[in-house]
Amino acid sequence: MISLRSMLFNTLFYMNLIGQMIIMTPAYFLLPRKKSYGIAKNWARSNHWLFAKIVGTTFEVEGLENLPTGAYILAPKHQSFWDAYAPLPWLDDPLYILKRELTWIPLFGLYLKKQRMVPVDRGARGKAMAAMMARTKAEMSTGRQLIIYPEGTRRPPGAAPEYKYGIARLYRDLKVPVVPVVMHPGLFWPRRTTMRYPGHFKVQILPAIQPGMEPDAFLAHLIDVMETASDRLLVETVEANPALPLPPTAVARLAELKARAA
Repeated sequence: MISLRSMLFNTLFYMNLIGQMIIMTPAYFLLPRKKSYGIAKNWARSNHWLFAKIVGTTFEVEGLENLPTGAYILAPKHQSFWDAYAPLPWLDDPLYILKRELTWIPLFGLYLKKQRMVPVDRGARGKAMAAMMARTKAEMSTGRQLIIYPEGTRRPPGAAPEYKYGIARLYRDLKVPVVPVVMHPGLFWPRRTTMRYPGHFKVQILPAIQPGMEPDAFLAHLIDVMETASDRLLVETVEANPALPLPPTAVARLAELKARAA
């Protein structure tokens, strides 16, 4: 039954993406940029509805009061495609730094350009990186929220942390608060598989880290705060969803935490 629900959800998820992109295209490109963002946010909400109704997966968000006003960096854990779009409805005017190849995708690339996302060549150095930073600063100066995944790529739940130094450079150069976010959607929407699992999980928005720390001290503090909260939430999520099939990384991490507690 879970396999059938997963197949149905995956089919409707992509139909929803393609259908809304085609149907809403005229309105999207005719509306002012920020108003047109509402279409993408509604798409995210509709995916949450599909996930709940078809798979039986729900979530709750704790700590929305920790989101500052104006410009800041949102730094979530990244485990699943779910958390690539899930934050959109919570933020006023979110911004991504993304690989430039995404802007080449027909129609989708135009959607990204409309929202003034910042493309970057991952192999770029020197002037290209300076230009990326200058553009990011310009967008942030208008009060936008930059979504950056500190580990750079998706990591399975419970995996050893691999934080990249880029988040520390952005913190230093942009001089805005950084808001850590922990969650474990990868238990319900695992990477590299079509399976989706029912249950309930929490998204925890932690207190903002204010600008002014040295980059190295900031990164060490960010890792400590996020990993401590993530471990606690992993235990809570697994206990609340005992039927979940756990990836080896989560099994190993839970065993480590149990041994440490003992």
